Amino acid sequence: MRTAPPLDPGERARLLAGEHHDPHAVLGAHPVRGGVVVRVLRPWAREVAVVTKGRRIPLFDDGDGLFSGLLPLLRKVPAYELRVGYGGGEDGGGDGLAVQDPYRFLPSLGELDLHLIGEGRHEELWTALGSRTMTHDGVDGTRFTVWAPNARGVRVTGDFTHWDGTGLPMRSLGSTGVWELFVPGIGEGAVYKFDITRPDGSHTVRADPMARRTECPPNTASVVTASHYTWDDAEWMERRGRRPHHEAPLSVYELHLPSWRPGLSYRELAEELPAYVRDLGFTHVEFMAVAEHPFSGSWGYQVTGFYAPTARLGTPDDFRYLVDALHRAGIGVLMDWVPAHFPKDDWALAEFDGRPLYEHEDPRRSHHPDWGTLEFDYGRKEVRNFLVANAVYWCQEFHLDGLRVDAVASMLYLDYSREHGEWLPNEFGGRENLDAVAFLQEMNATVYRRCPGIVTFAEESTAWDGVTRATDQVGPGGFGGLGFGMKWNMGWMHDSLGYVGKESVHRKYHHHEMTFSMVYAYSENYILPISHDEVVHGKRSLVSKMPGDWWQQRANHRAYLGFMWAHPGKQLLFMGQEFAQGGEWSAEHGPDWWLLDPAYGAEADHRGVQDLVRDLNTVYAATPSLWERDTAPDGFQWVVGDAAEDNVFAFLRFDGFGSPLLAVSNFSPVVRHDYRLGVPDTFAAWAEVLNTDDARYGGGHVVGADPVKTESVPWHGRSASVRMTLPPLATVWLRPA
Repeated sequence: MRTAPPLDPGERARLLAGEHHDPHAVLGAHPVRGGVVVRVLRPWAREVAVVTKGRRIPLFDDGDGLFSGLLPLLRKVPAYELRVGYGGGEDGGGDGLAVQDPYRFLPSLGELDLHLIGEGRHEELWTALGSRTMTHDGVDGTRFTVWAPNARGVRVTGDFTHWDGTGLPMRSLGSTGVWELFVPGIGEGAVYKFDITRPDGSHTVRADPMARRTECPPNTASVVTASHYTWDDAEWMERRGRRPHHEAPLSVYELHLPSWRPGLSYRELAEELPAYVRDLGFTHVEFMAVAEHPFSGSWGYQVTGFYAPTARLGTPDDFRYLVDALHRAGIGVLMDWVPAHFPKDDWALAEFDGRPLYEHEDPRRSHHPDWGTLEFDYGRKEVRNFLVANAVYWCQEFHLDGLRVDAVASMLYLDYSREHGEWLPNEFGGRENLDAVAFLQEMNATVYRRCPGIVTFAEESTAWDGVTRATDQVGPGGFGGLGFGMKWNMGWMHDSLGYVGKESVHRKYHHHEMTFSMVYAYSENYILPISHDEVVHGKRSLVSKMPGDWWQQRANHRAYLGFMWAHPGKQLLFMGQEFAQGGEWSAEHGPDWWLLDPAYGAEADHRGVQDLVRDLNTVYAATPSLWERDTAPDGFQWVVGDAAEDNVFAFLRFDGFGSPLLAVSNFSPVVRHDYRLGVPDTFAAWAEVLNTDDARYGGGHVVGADPVKTESVPWHGRSASVRMTLPPLATVWLRPA
């Protein structure tokens, strides 16, 4: 072994400072005049040797962890490995640890991947960026890749380097801004971050934006992972898209996984949740945000790990197990997805490589005034790709059946929660965020194309035109549709809760709040949400919003659910409301399950409401009139919508064959005898199929045991009518007998 030619002082300085864009050009083995030079960067090593062709050849110590030497008389690089001695019993029996040299490998990321990343069109971005175990050139290890175009240099650091990244600088792969390094011998479970040199020369240590597994908070590092899960839901996946969602029964149970049964893991939840939801007859569950987040109090809506299910409840494969269990039980799985903003934690996405990267560079576009977070720069192709691929990732890798996109309104409007002078208009001087519109259109088009049978939901609280219109259909505002499958009907929620929250004597003055939703019911494909947002922060639980004594509160609660399930649109109910929990939801202790304990004196009151929800779902699923024509005007007819003095609403729902269901709600605390309602004259009698006043549900049992006969008495503009007794504070469903 001879001494190697001296390393250029500038190269050496940049390498040691973590500022070298191509460390592979300096480190590793390279042919030179007179032989092959080998350079190794191993901080804290006492000695390093090259082993080739059975010979162990020590390298010279150049200081600062650099070792080098010249293998003479060689014209090409031989096969070799390293022996690294650290002393202190870590030397592999005194001969040094046998390791492969990371700097002898060609790039492990292909040209097609780089091209797609550069174009912002890599729909499986998680397969190219982040950490991925692999066999490269016959050697097992992990490829690390990260997008950091403003960085002067990037290094991998982790538990396998004792959190000193000096020895693992990454190389820049051209103009894409991607940095790459294959590290031999590193496998699943390794904990890591990226040590990034900012443009000003300072350093920041960041979690991997593409990490598919993370440490459990409050720890913040990323974890190398690979899935070994074998799915058992082929039957579900094959049939889930046979019928369009807006023409199918869809009844959603929303829950917060960490608090539904506090302390349970994903796998433990899989033993309880499917049976509970199936028993109550819900068709789908909707998980509040699952992606990793540092602050539990955000309920998951301030995300730092967009590609990782929260480690609080287990591993990514454990989450797959939960989804699989729900599918095997015949239950679809929806998840809240948060592409609107991200927190400012200095180890996550904010100014990731020293400059605004994922966020817009102008604070008027980046700072979210409501939540103190940062908004994504939807106009940057790589950021848009990060988010579009993320939507595909959750649906494809975890078999999710749909995404509910959070806070869409805050994305669509540049002046959202901003005063004059605090926002930057678009190129036409308007308030619409054109980049966000394009992103949402691309996201919807991509996930529907790649993941047949899924559905996307928009939590959008304004009157933006065309939320559920196809992206290629331009509306009166000049925009194509956003392409969502459904939209949360926030107007219905706000108006109807306002109505039922009034004392019955005042409801006649607010009658329109229950009927106005039908003015716009067919402008979008709607779902009616009573979500977590309505039962926290002093808003009270659903039953506690109701006026009157405890009996009247429960009666109002039951009548409202009956009205909701019959109203055009799908329905969503948050956990705890299915058994009339009186207290607000708490993310710390979850639903008040003790209310269903037989030892509790009022258990029957809560069990009755739970039984009603089960029957609502059962009758709903078996009655196409309630779901087949949700988005078609011919699926609904008012019988009486102006009986304000009586607090009565009555309407007909029809299926595709014209078969009707009559829904009648009496939001007055008095029994109304011989109440006449106009009905079609083609049916001789009508029989109750559900009555929320049934004693089984805790009601007064003012029920119609016998069918009511159709009479040739014109009423409500129809040639026939029925006379029936309306129970107090109740909803009744009837079908032709």
